[in-house]
Amino acid sequence: MTLSLIIGGCCSNVITFEHLLRKNSQVGTTMTFSQMLFITTQSLPAFVTWHSGKSFTILPRLKPRQVPLYQWAIQVLALTSGSLLNNWAFAYNIPLSLQIVFRSSGLPVSMLFGLTFFQRKYSFTQVASVILVTAGVVVATLSRPSSSSHQSSADPRTYYTGILMMTISLFLTGTLGALQERTYNRYGPCWREGVFYTHLLSLPIFLFVIPDIIQGFSLLENSSDRLSGVPISYLILGLNLVTQLVCVSGVNQLTSKVSSVSTNLVLTARKAISLCLSVLIFGSGWNSGLGVGASMVFIGSLLYTFGPTRRKS
Repeated sequence: MTLSLIIGGCCSNVITFEHLLRKNSQVGTTMTFSQMLFITTQSLPAFVTWHSGKSFTILPRLKPRQVPLYQWAIQVLALTSGSLLNNWAFAYNIPLSLQIVFRSSGLPVSMLFGLTFFQRKYSFTQVASVILVTAGVVVATLSRPSSSSHQSSADPRTYYTGILMMTISLFLTGTLGALQERTYNRYGPCWREGVFYTHLLSLPIFLFVIPDIIQGFSLLENSSDRLSGVPISYLILGLNLVTQLVCVSGVNQLTSKVSSVSTNLVLTARKAISLCLSVLIFGSGWNSGLGVGASMVFIGSLLYTFGPTRRKS
């Protein structure tokens, strides 16, 4: 069931995500905010209880938490910052095909954090696979793939600014995975609480980008394609929100049951499927360099499973 949520939900989410960004690359912030608000609203009823206050009034309050609030607050910074950077990168001439390859290259970061925070040892095969993944990302980045909406003649400084944003996001994602693993190891597999509080606590951050959110909704509203008077973009955004909820639920379930490295391996396989769908459906930026780099990333991720991770004595 968990794998079905991840493969089905996340892959469908990528399709709706790319469809909206291809129409206008400036709606990334609006999509991120909408996802956070939707998941918070959908999860809220499960975490609210009612009690009698003064004058026999019935007041709502949040149920007792399994994890201290500050633990979720720390994760919120990594989650929200990483999500915003990933969506902003699309506006910096970064095709989604390259973004998928970048997001699949989390093994080096996972290994670094495993050595630093979890006192793990790694086999020669694992170290070699991480080197292969890192080299694949470099090859894919230097290939500078182009697509119908991202031309190879674009300003290199803009392109490499987007690369820098995705690199920072990669480390933030690794930080989030390590924090989640430590939290679930200490407090148990409370993934539903994690989904709710990390999305709830992220909402105040969007006060700093309200103009971008309003602009994004305006761009969606002005879409020329409509169905019974409703902009098609809004319908696609709705599908994106539902599939995002399914995807997030699946990833958090998996994270609560296995290590961050194992989670990363499953997500890498999912991203390989997403990359194929992106190229087949949208004709996303693709060239021989990106093909070689993507192959190195995915093969390196698979090789990683042949080297068991051990904790230091």
